[in-house]
Amino acid sequence: MNKGNNFIKSNLFFPLAMWLFSRLLIVIAMLLIAPLLPTPSTGVAATFSWDVFSAWDSVWYEKIVTAGYDFSSEVKEIHTVAFFPLFPLLSRLFMTVGLPFEVASTLVNNLAFLAALIMLYCWVKELYGINIARWVTATLAWCPYSLYGTVIYTEGLFLLCTTAALKAFDKKQYIWTAFWGVLSTATRVPGVALIPAFLFVSWKESRGIKSYITSLTVGLGIFLYSMYCQIKFGDALAFIHAQKAWRGDATGFAWGGWWKMLMQITVGFTNWKYGYIKDPWHPLLFIIIITSGVLLWRFRLHLGKIQFRNGLYVLCLLMWLLTGDELFIIVLVFGGIYLLWFSRAKIPLVTLIYGFSSLALILNTGITASAERYAYGIISLSIAFGLLLARYPRWGYPVICFFAILLGHFSVRFARDLWVA
Repeated sequence: MNKGNNFIKSNLFFPLAMWLFSRLLIVIAMLLIAPLLPTPSTGVAATFSWDVFSAWDSVWYEKIVTAGYDFSSEVKEIHTVAFFPLFPLLSRLFMTVGLPFEVASTLVNNLAFLAALIMLYCWVKELYGINIARWVTATLAWCPYSLYGTVIYTEGLFLLCTTAALKAFDKKQYIWTAFWGVLSTATRVPGVALIPAFLFVSWKESRGIKSYITSLTVGLGIFLYSMYCQIKFGDALAFIHAQKAWRGDATGFAWGGWWKMLMQITVGFTNWKYGYIKDPWHPLLFIIIITSGVLLWRFRLHLGKIQFRNGLYVLCLLMWLLTGDELFIIVLVFGGIYLLWFSRAKIPLVTLIYGFSSLALILNTGITASAERYAYGIISLSIAFGLLLARYPRWGYPVICFFAILLGHFSVRFARDLWVA
């Protein structure tokens, strides 16, 4: 009995603590700090209520739960059919006990996110040991975009389903793989990235017919939703056609969007907007920070490890203050590609292929909007980054602290109905 209790405590305490303290920071920022700030340009003031957890896409989930799906061939309007059914269904289930939508949906996402942290912790602990499991779990919990594991969005549920599916496939538990995989593709379109990952590993490791059948079964979630769209709206791809309200006819790699973001980082938003150097301070400060970084690296041996690290901490903070979210987005998406390649020999093959497949899907939507949030939903990146921080813990602690600052900042913005991701 004592062994069982010790096992539960050892596998629940750390992920539960990471979830609790990171969510506490979000709650304080959204419910206590945000209401004290002036009303933003959106005209929506934060209040001490459940309403702060509902904004942007949350509105569409509420419409689905309360009024059902809608769709028409008029793509200029946003239609709720673009949002997949599992999250609304679970929210509706919680509402049957008398909970209002905001409370029910917030509980669904938060409980799913907690379960995802526990699932991830146990899996990584089996693979690498307790130290790396803690770093990986902390990375997922404190990443600024983990905000979307608390507000009324699908990140928590999607992370739970995909993590559980990957873990089950890695352990050759095919029934559980199919179960969680179907739930993944019933939650969001990016769940289909599991299919090529499972098929590739099935071939690479000669796993047999069960593995191939399981891999294809994962697509049942999106297939069933497609059949629903065909029956109800006469269009099996209604959920894809509805996406045109956001991205228009854009397809493939968003060269223009990523170039714009890069230019805003280097020359500044004002200079990009006017097409000439109207504000010389931004590019000048950018050059000074880059030059300082080069000199810091050049003379790192003379400065010593502590001074070198502290110098880099300061420069990174100054660079973020200068460039804002765009730098973080570029680093998360394109740095994530390099990080996966760098970690290719350390993480499970199925996790590696899933990561690359998901990033390829993100980079071929034709737009850059929300790319960083979708990248956060790729569990492979958290595993790879956690491995990196575990290897260099002296860098890991300030990174987690910086994440916490951004998490609080993003929480205040979301509560005030300002765009985050």
